[in-house]
Amino acid sequence: MTRHHKQERHQALIEEIEKNPFSTDEELAQRFNVSVSTIRLDRSNLGIPELRERTRAVAHEAYDTLKSLEEQEVIGLLTELKVGQMGRSAMLIEENMVLDKARVARGHHLFAQANSLAIALVDAEAAVTGSVDLKFLRPVHLGETVIAYGKVIKRKGNKYWVDIKAQVNQEDVLIGHWILFGFKAEINL
Repeated sequence: MTRHHKQERHQALIEEIEKNPFSTDEELAQRFNVSVSTIRLDRSNLGIPELRERTRAVAHEAYDTLKSLEEQEVIGLLTELKVGQMGRSAMLIEENMVLDKARVARGHHLFAQANSLAIALVDAEAAVTGSVDLKFLRPVHLGETVIAYGKVIKRKGNKYWVDIKAQVNQEDVLIGHWILFGFKAEINL
């Protein structure tokens, strides 16, 4: 490969990782039609950390802004959060999350990721889900990473309307509309 192509690939790699910091080396290799070792060498030359480090850096900022949940209550990894506006989380589907026979994610795991993201968007000390209109669009398989996007559509007093969309490789797998209620937390010791 000529130097010119390498420079173009480097620029495209930087842009792709900025757009989706959770891309694995394998996904990037497939996207750029090169070997995984080439992607790793490119990342190293460009000073781009491996997936685990990129994920940690992105998540650290998001968790600092959490209001309505504790960090351990978030299902998946919170990667972006602007309370009262929008957020994003990622969840890798692991062995303990799938149905034994079908090898697809159990629906309650996908719902839990989306629901905790919706609650995290509420600008209050605590929040509860009032109602949800939810559609599962396709099964999610073992090893796939689900990226959930949430956006506050409307707020009236302590009532929030939130839309959540979950995707795998930019394909919708779940969409839902939440109504949530924010309130002041009571501490009973």
